[in-house]
Amino acid sequence: MRLWRKFAIGSAAGVVLAGAVLFALDAADKAFPPPLDKADVVSAEVLDADGQLLRAFATSEGRWRLKTVVADVDPQFLRMLIAYEDQRFYDHGGVDPWALGRASLQFISNGHIVSGASTLSMQVARLIEPRPERTLSAKLLQLARAVQIEQRLSKEQILDLYLTHAPYGGNLEGVRAASLAYFGKEPRRLTVAEAALLVALPQLPERRRPDRNLKAAQDARKRVLDRVAVAEAVGDGEAQRAETIPVPPRRMQLPALAAHVAEAALRKEPAVPKHQTTLKKQVQQGLESVARAAAMKLGPKLSLAMVMADAQTGAIVGE
Repeated sequence: MRLWRKFAIGSAAGVVLAGAVLFALDAADKAFPPPLDKADVVSAEVLDADGQLLRAFATSEGRWRLKTVVADVDPQFLRMLIAYEDQRFYDHGGVDPWALGRASLQFISNGHIVSGASTLSMQVARLIEPRPERTLSAKLLQLARAVQIEQRLSKEQILDLYLTHAPYGGNLEGVRAASLAYFGKEPRRLTVAEAALLVALPQLPERRRPDRNLKAAQDARKRVLDRVAVAEAVGDGEAQRAETIPVPPRRMQLPALAAHVAEAALRKEPAVPKHQTTLKKQVQQGLESVARAAAMKLGPKLSLAMVMADAQTGAIVGE
């Protein structure tokens, strides 16, 4: 009986201790939540009647950070991203123990870092709460934040944050801003070569940005395309074909149309992230092109204004 009594007392003590630990962890989680509110700060956008981007405004820190969600990007890019960065993304709770174990063994065997163990959730934690130092305590905080984020957000919401905040060199943040700057288009339809470049750049964005270091960008894209998991994700032979396509060597300006309408919309509702207009992007581009040509002929002493309206509805479609 004494043995059973000791066992019962020990079991009860274990339950109490486990409960106390869980209570302490829950209290710490509530007292120190991840700064997800910071992740909501994005560039204001002015859109045409069809939702196309006319003009964006940099954040207060001077960042081009266009809000991006899973539906905004090519599904193939997402498959390549997960295949390269975090193959068990949908199976772990923020931290991948297999990747941590592999990275630790490689470090012990080689004396230096061979491969990382950062999950996409950990990368999101670092992006929304950046820390300049690379210390053990900073890494442990990142691990804890990743778990906290996983408890609060769905996998798709975590991907949304990565797609919005991933760094792409200079003041470009997020996949939409990078795609517009390097390819001149929204990322809804990407080639394998384009998607691979967008997967590669965030790891070392300043060293790999193609407008500053084209060779580094090419090499980084090749490493993505050479990964077996990526090749399997894009299909037979597609990765090899993508390696032959040139990397864009320059950065283009983001759409900058309808200056007066855009600035008026921002002044009227500065807290609104997206401003819809009745303008049509193609019409606006045409009018601005005609206006520039006419202004050059008329000379600097004259001002020029043009407006086009829909004859049926009266809506302004260009000005």
